[in-house]
Amino acid sequence: MGKTLYLECYSGISGDMTVAALLDLGADRSVLDRVLKSLKVSGFETKISRVVKSGIDACDFDVVLDKEHENHDHDMEYLHGHHHEGHERNHAHGTGTAQDHHHHEHRGIKEITYIIEHSAMTENAKKIALRIFEILAEAESKAHNVPVDQVHFHEVGAVDSIVDIVSVAVCLDNLDVTEVIVPVLCEGRGTVRCQHGILPIPVPAVANIVSANHLHLKMTEVEGELVTPTGAAIVAAVKTKDKLPETFEIQKIGIGAGKRQYECPGILRAMFISESTEQAKGRDKVKAQTEEFKNSEIGNNPKAENQETKDTIIKMETNIDDCSGEVLGFVMERLMKAGARDVHYVPVFMKKNRPAWVLNVICKEEDMETLQNIIFEETTTIGIRYSIMERTILPRETRTLPTPWGEVQVKVCTLNGKEQLYPEYESVAQLSREKEIPFTEIYRYIVLANKDKE
Repeated sequence: MGKTLYLECYSGISGDMTVAALLDLGADRSVLDRVLKSLKVSGFETKISRVVKSGIDACDFDVVLDKEHENHDHDMEYLHGHHHEGHERNHAHGTGTAQDHHHHEHRGIKEITYIIEHSAMTENAKKIALRIFEILAEAESKAHNVPVDQVHFHEVGAVDSIVDIVSVAVCLDNLDVTEVIVPVLCEGRGTVRCQHGILPIPVPAVANIVSANHLHLKMTEVEGELVTPTGAAIVAAVKTKDKLPETFEIQKIGIGAGKRQYECPGILRAMFISESTEQAKGRDKVKAQTEEFKNSEIGNNPKAENQETKDTIIKMETNIDDCSGEVLGFVMERLMKAGARDVHYVPVFMKKNRPAWVLNVICKEEDMETLQNIIFEETTTIGIRYSIMERTILPRETRTLPTPWGEVQVKVCTLNGKEQLYPEYESVAQLSREKEIPFTEIYRYIVLANKDKE
């Protein structure tokens, strides 16, 4: 069974901080070393050590580059448009000569994909790493207004960024992380000097990632860049939830150190968590009541034959007074694809006689959070009501029946030993389109053919 990881990003997040936190949680260093040695990339070595940040012991992951590949990227140097002491010479991107940057690696998504695909990573780790790079490429593509396959960006193509992202993917896979909770990304303020000049915080790549992936960003009073493009892309690629359980137990803690000195602690705290015992018992009780029926194929369960069956569902409801019918139609489509059992909306008149809609969604408890997020994303509502309801449902099963035009799927419900047949809309519609036969003709044939057998 996979683990649930909570990333506490109160000091922001970067690639090296994430790797360090995951190593501190127990990721196998030997597995990571083997993968890094398999990369078709040269000019680096990694160093893992213990450091103290704001009085807290933390793991530090450092990618040490040779002189040819040295990369002081924009999220590490020249914050707020000021030179950091000891880093002035030729490291200021956009201020040195072409010779200063002659050895910097500029790779595109195609070259990076090749490196990952030909490494010793597991298929799952490859999938995670490629997704992170795709998100970064899309953000850079939007920032520079060029196609994704033509993006050749220094920050992502640099050796240290490749190592950071590959290491994150390997560690997540090695730790068997299947759920990642990130409620918020805390970001600093001010400006940052990069290869393209002085930019406001959050930098365009981070802002694009946050916008495209619906991440929650909180601006703080800290002077400096807390969230790097790599850190934002990691969250966007692996986050599965943005809300913690109401109560939970902490099983293990890992702390990763950042390289910068800010007013905040400069650490990323990662925790393996689980629901508290009481909450888990309550959730298990609900699941136990509905486990046999979660796929709505109750007729396949011997216990459900020829008898009415109890089930538990969630009803969500919200009022919306500034949304068009077309938008609600799109919302309905997204909700159904995401697991809603039923969606409908009805016109109403609210206070001051304003015309509005009441949106109702029926779903299973495990789909509730996903569907809530869709409603908040796609509509202007700021609150959703919900209630737990019991219902009586008939035993049912799905069958495939022949027709003169091809096979169709039907739902068969049983009451008191008698079957009632209901053709599945999508199956009939697909056959109607393929054979250019009216929908009603196919539907009537199925119903009448079934009655003839009674």
